[in-house]
Amino acid sequence: MVIKSFEDLEIWQKARELAKIVRDQATNQAFKNDFRFVSQINSAAGSVMDNIAEGFERDGNKEFIQFLYIAKGSCGEVRSQAYRAFDANFFNKEQLSILLMLTETIKFKINALILKLKNSGGKGYK
Repeated sequence: MVIKSFEDLEIWQKARELAKIVRDQATNQAFKNDFRFVSQINSAAGSVMDNIAEGFERDGNKEFIQFLYIAKGSCGEVRSQAYRAFDANFFNKEQLSILLMLTETIKFKINALILKLKNSGGKGYK
């Protein structure tokens, strides 16, 4: 498959799924009332997909890798916040499990893409 846009990237598609799940799960009444936390976890989840997209659009492997590292960090932030939400009884065990599994998958896929880009030789000026 030829990758023509960031939407073609499986990691972006998974990150989009993560952002949707986080938004959906953050709508329960108890969680919804913690405005700052809801905003924080939604922002972190959105940051994963947004940084993948922004890095892809930079047209250079070095910058793309830099943005992938930022996306990976945001993915870790969502993972940590999922535990906080579970500990506060905002998420149940099943919701936590879904987020943990998805963030692990995204992390490993981001790492794999970083390695591939590092070993593919230079692309672009940046």
